[in-house]
Amino acid sequence: MENLTEDRKYVATKQMICTSGLGAAASHKILSLTLTVPLSITAILGNILIIIALRKVSSLHPPSKLLLGCLACTDMGVGLISHPLLNGLFLSPERWFGCDAFWILFNTTGFVFAGVSLLTMTAISVDRLLALLLGLRYRQMVTAWRVKVLIIALWLFSTLVAMVAFYSHRLALSIACAALVLCIVISTFCYNKIYRTLRLSQTLVQGQVYPEQPNGEGILLNRARYKKTVSTALWVQMALLACYLPFGFISVYMTAGLHTPSILFAWALTISLMYFNSTLNPFLYCWKMRELRKEVKNTVKQFFCLSG
Repeated sequence: MENLTEDRKYVATKQMICTSGLGAAASHKILSLTLTVPLSITAILGNILIIIALRKVSSLHPPSKLLLGCLACTDMGVGLISHPLLNGLFLSPERWFGCDAFWILFNTTGFVFAGVSLLTMTAISVDRLLALLLGLRYRQMVTAWRVKVLIIALWLFSTLVAMVAFYSHRLALSIACAALVLCIVISTFCYNKIYRTLRLSQTLVQGQVYPEQPNGEGILLNRARYKKTVSTALWVQMALLACYLPFGFISVYMTAGLHTPSILFAWALTISLMYFNSTLNPFLYCWKMRELRKEVKNTVKQFFCLSG
């Protein structure tokens, strides 16, 4: 009975959006376009550059590059698919017959892309912890083939949750919330473990992290590189949570049955903030990873040289 009530609230939200869009206020639609169109273009171009640059970076272990590439592909998908669907949903005419299709596609892609992003970030935190703890065994245990299998599993799980939403939106949200909490716990544990290990066992860490280096200077250099990769992953993780949590909070109000135009507009803004994460990530990569930033600059220069 409770499931039926919650799903009716979800249907009521869809009906309100498909009946009036963002409401009568033209300023809402103008603001929505102003936010989403530039973010969409930036997310597509920025993540294409990251994907191209990752193939040229030699300092990253291939499994780590695969995880970052998966995240970049997901972010590009947000700009290429989710942003246009959001615009079509909220900027559509009142009582538009195609709104239901946009709503289904919007929710499906939202579950898939958000789920893959969150799960990939958690996998990256686990990867960084394994690189610290396994030492020489890291390259033997964490292989490109195993990471590819993991990435496929992440996409399948997120797609399965999106399919569950067709049966019960409340059940899908429950699974998503449980996965969110679990991912936060795992990531927090991994970064806390990394911090404590680096802090309390510096001598041991210098001998374990990339120990194949032939001299002490090389070990210190790679240890610094490792810390930078951890810092990058942590920044991306915090950015993801900062962009996603407001949407979670406003969704609580909407599932409680609050469907006022102001709440609906706030919901649209939090979705734009959530999608902003896909635009922000390429800048974080370039800021924290010097070699990747260099390759992105080279790619842009080559493009302008060819186009010129």
